[in-house]
This record gives sequence, structure tokens and C-alpha cells, in this order.
Amino acid sequence: MYKDFAGLLAEAAAAKAPLWRIIAEEEMRLSELSDHELFMRLDTRLSVMEQSALRALDGPLETVGGLISGVASRHARYAERGGLSGRLTNRVMAYALSCSEVNASMGCICAAPTAGACGILPAVLFGMREEYDLSRGELQLALLTASGVGAVITKNATVSGAEGGCQAECGVAAAMAASAAVFLANGTNEASIHAVAFALMNAMGLVCDPIAGLVQVPCAQRNASQAVNALVAADLALAGMRSVIPPDEVVEAMLKVGHMLPDALKETAQGGIAATPTGKRIAKRIFPEETK
Repeated sequence: MYKDFAGLLAEAAAAKAPLWRIIAEEEMRLSELSDHELFMRLDTRLSVMEQSALRALDGPLETVGGLISGVASRHARYAERGGLSGRLTNRVMAYALSCSEVNASMGCICAAPTAGACGILPAVLFGMREEYDLSRGELQLALLTASGVGAVITKNATVSGAEGGCQAECGVAAAMAASAAVFLANGTNEASIHAVAFALMNAMGLVCDPIAGLVQVPCAQRNASQAVNALVAADLALAGMRSVIPPDEVVEAMLKVGHMLPDALKETAQGGIAATPTGKRIAKRIFPEETK
């Protein structure tokens, strides 16, 4: 039974198997699910992810305070023109924004690994599906790969913004998505895990500072940017780059950095952009009774 990324890679190498197969076997052992039952659950979660990635693309959803209403549909229209970073990157951002908008409107999302980071993994999965004409089965295996990455990080660190800042939510989601992207691009097991390290390093120290305590701003924008981080990390690994610091040590560093962050920068809305004059005015407008 693997406990960290080194162990996961070692088991996969010994079995001459992809990461998803080792992850699936461990999940079936722990949950006592059959292979069929496991993949049915994966497909259910994929369906929720797909619905949330698409739902806000056609028009604004009503959110508390209206801070991010319409951001997904506007970006989807922009993506059709390609944008500075190309159509794939901008479609991925639009999908991520849609999930965030659905979450903020109290719609159904799949926490991956948290509700605040719900858009990153779906955005990468469905962005790549559209770009490379991937099958449903391939997405299931990519989701399984990502879930195993998330489980290892949860076991050895945290995915809580209140404990580790946004690096532990959006940063970990980016790491999960990066591993999935490498798998979908036919990268090696080793490349998938080093993509995890790159994504975490790129988000190291990211604070959690939601305006008015709502999972809207800057959460939606960070879902978009960390989805792109996942693609960048995947490309670095696919190009042959390997993390100088072992991936498990990067996870440990992320946890230590999270514990070093002051409470004001960990989901309390007392620091960062939440504590700016405009951030405070927005909070007072939305929750006048709570900000007297």
C-alpha cells in the first residue's frame, strides 16, 4: 500500500502498470467496491463536472452580491476569438469560471478537492477532451489518476484553505489536473508525478482571501489561473523536465508554508484583497448587519 508519491511510482513500476490501475486497486481495497461500481461512481462525478463546466457558458447565473455573475459566458465568447494565449487555454479558463459561477449560485458541483477549487480539474479534463477528441473512458482514467494524487496530498498535507491557504485548495487542484493532463497526453507515470510538483511549486504560498468571505473573488479567477497552471506544469513535465526537489518533499514544503501563513490569510477574509478598502465596502454592501 503506497503512502506517498515515491511509493505509488514504485508500485506502478513493479507492476508495469499505469498510475490509474494502482490507484483503482487501492480504492477498491479501501471502499470494497467492484471494478464496475468504482467506474460508475467515477462517471457520475464526471457528469456533475461536465454540467458545471458548461452551465454558465450561455449566460449569467445569479450569485450572492453578483460579484462573478456572467464571467464565464463573457470569457467563453472571448475564447472563440482565440485570445492572447490561444483557444484551448481560454476555453479551459471559461470552463473553470463556469464551475465557480455554478458553485456561487448554489448549483451542483464536484469538490475536487474542495468546492472553492471545483473548476480546475473539470476545466482541464473537458478542455482537453474538446481539443483532442478524447473518449469518456479516457476521461475516467484521467479522473482516477487525479483522485489518487489528491488522496496522497490529503494524507501527507492538507487541502483546506483554512489550514494551508489557497495553495492547498487551488494549488492542489492544479496538481491533480496536471497529473491528469499528462496522462491524457500519453506521458509517463514519472512525468505525471513531476507535473504535480511543478503545479504545487507554481502555487506555493498562495493565500486564501475571499472578499466578504464568499467563494467568488478572487476564487473564480484563481480557478481560471490554476487551470492554466496545470497545463503549464504538464507541458514542463512532458517536455522532459523533472523537479529538482522530489515531489513528496514539495508536498511537505507546501504544508509547512501553509502553517507559516497568518490566520488573516487563511480563509478568514481578514487579509489580502478582502481587507482592501474596496473589499471591505463590498462586504458591507452584501452583509450590512455583519459589518457594523
